[in-house]
Amino acid sequence: MSDVEEAIREAAAAEIMPRHRQLAADEIVQKTGPHDLVTIADQLAEKHLTAALTAILPGSVVVGEEAVTADPAVYDAVRGDAPVWIVDPVDGTRQFVRGEDRFCTLVALAHRGELLASWTFAPVLGELATAVRGGGARLNGALLHAGAPSPGADLTVAMSHPDFTTPAQKEALLGLDVPGIRARPCGSAGMEYLAIARGQLDAVAFSWEYAWDHAAGLLLVTEAGGAHLTLDGSPFRIGGGNQLPFTAARDADTARRVRTALTAGRG
Repeated sequence: MSDVEEAIREAAAAEIMPRHRQLAADEIVQKTGPHDLVTIADQLAEKHLTAALTAILPGSVVVGEEAVTADPAVYDAVRGDAPVWIVDPVDGTRQFVRGEDRFCTLVALAHRGELLASWTFAPVLGELATAVRGGGARLNGALLHAGAPSPGADLTVAMSHPDFTTPAQKEALLGLDVPGIRARPCGSAGMEYLAIARGQLDAVAFSWEYAWDHAAGLLLVTEAGGAHLTLDGSPFRIGGGNQLPFTAARDADTARRVRTALTAGRG
């Protein structure tokens, strides 16, 4: 654990933080549109982490967001037999580009579809959350407990923006527009998962399944006592093929409540 933490901190110190609020215009590129950005910090941090993590665990492979952008076949390793590091070098690139603080580096270790460990590092905030399968979740060394919402309280749910989904997914997300649920747009996925694990957010509802956005956070939430469900009622699978949208929540009852609202939205 400590060697992975060191690698993540070194990548952030070398490639991310020197560029925070210092990016030049030519260091920011739109991938598929104005809401899908990549910066030189993303690219260099992923290269740094790829070298470091595969050295820590010989025989492992890395599935990183930027590598998959360059070669979609890289993603197949998530479903392969080798141990796989799932990496999002800068989760919340839009926030990073705007010079905000709520972005993070996400790393998860998985094998044959099973999440084993995860790291969520928010360098500006000085927060490192870790999770080990069956070993609990921690934030800066202190145990995390997601807890449960107060009985009768409205649920706060961070969700995908309906304009960036399929028509069916948009209908499902509109199911959250009901009394008892206060939905808002999501920020950095990793930071939203951390908010659930520490009991500051009740749930998320996401309409995409790229493993680099979800793997670290799903293990963190689960080990903090939370739960996750896809639209068909099964847990989220990092290998894909999930019925979307899906939810992750502070506890199983909240996950079921959000899934019920999403299902009702589908009609």
